[in-house]
Amino acid sequence: MVNKTQTGQSPYIDAFEWAQKNLNVDEPSWASTLRRNALDTFNTLGFPVSRRNNEEWKYTDIRRIASHQFQIRSQPNTTRSILAVESIVKDSAHSNNLVFVNGSFSDQLSSVDSIPTTVRIGSLSDVIKEDFPVVREHYATHAKFKSNAFIALNTALVNDGAFIYIPDNTEVAEPIHLSFITAPDDKDILSNTRVLIVAGKDSKATIVETYQGTLDREYFTNSVTEAALGPGSTVKYFKIQKQCKNAFHVTNTEISHQRNSSFSSVNIDLGGSLVRNNLNAYMGGEGSSCKLNGLYMTTGSQHVDNQIIIDHAKPHTVSRELYKGILNERSRTVFHGSIIVRKGAVKVDARQEDKNLLLSNEAEADTKPAFWIYCDDVKCAHGAACGQIDDEALFYMQSRGLNESLARRLLITGFLFEIIDSIEVASLKSHIECLVSSTLNQWLQNT
Repeated sequence: MVNKTQTGQSPYIDAFEWAQKNLNVDEPSWASTLRRNALDTFNTLGFPVSRRNNEEWKYTDIRRIASHQFQIRSQPNTTRSILAVESIVKDSAHSNNLVFVNGSFSDQLSSVDSIPTTVRIGSLSDVIKEDFPVVREHYATHAKFKSNAFIALNTALVNDGAFIYIPDNTEVAEPIHLSFITAPDDKDILSNTRVLIVAGKDSKATIVETYQGTLDREYFTNSVTEAALGPGSTVKYFKIQKQCKNAFHVTNTEISHQRNSSFSSVNIDLGGSLVRNNLNAYMGGEGSSCKLNGLYMTTGSQHVDNQIIIDHAKPHTVSRELYKGILNERSRTVFHGSIIVRKGAVKVDARQEDKNLLLSNEAEADTKPAFWIYCDDVKCAHGAACGQIDDEALFYMQSRGLNESLARRLLITGFLFEIIDSIEVASLKSHIECLVSSTLNQWLQNT
């Protein structure tokens, strides 16, 4: 029986019934069963509002999400919102761009100009209804919802998403962009967005996810990405979060490696009021590697929480993890990184770092790197650091003729350089540099 008494659940039960009647029609039976099981799981788990004895949520309070009654809406219904969405798409035009508005795929706003004919990309809902075998094999098998309320809620309520399938021995030269736009109109919208990436043997692709909104109000994006990497495949993955300042944003990203596969990512957080990113990489193939970088810039009362787990289940696997944050005013960040080395996983090489630059005495960064090692003959290292701008470095630059504002800007930009420089796609690197510069400009104008 569905339990409606737990905090924040009742509205989602009603949303599920509405979605089943209006959005999720013509699905195969396995997909409908999956949704119902996910809803039952969500109602059993409830949102993790209690942080007592809950290490995963110790520093992040999600009661504002749990107590809010968000609504599902497939498309914006005001002229202002429609024009705002069109303006965003026009300003960020890409040759390969799938556009999703309030969680629904927009064929009219999307464009696919330089994709090999053997590659399948498009609406996840369409391929589920088609009962495409690759989807049935991988969907909801990497992002397991039995112990995660947000994944369960997404699996129950998602009405659409992106599907990317790169067959064996195929390379997609141009990046594939996924643009997720929330247009809340006069309502507080819940968007459950989903991405399924399946990379075949020895395939290569670059994928960029961008999240943003048109109106600064309390909307909620609950996102799940699953990536299954075949043997010898290479995936470069970027996630750019620039939500409006009052938005809530929760992501769960699950990466599954086969032998000799390679995954590199850069996660950029610039917006949002309350942001939580769960990123889990399962190194399930010998010789596989991952490189996970992140950059976050927070101000005001923003809260950004990054929880990362790299599970070295096989020998001869390599991981590198570097996250850097700039904290301004009363903002707060959390970094909890865990690296697991399983029994028998010899010759693992893993390194993890989190570094934070505090621009205010009121800013706070909670960082907790951790290793769980059950095997000898491995090479592992981790570190964490928090501090303010070095007064001696600032004085040195001013003594060479720079004013204080420019000196601060150069030191801050230099701190982030290592992350930005790791972006190998030139157009994307330039775009990130502009976003960072624009954010700094806004901060410096307000000081």
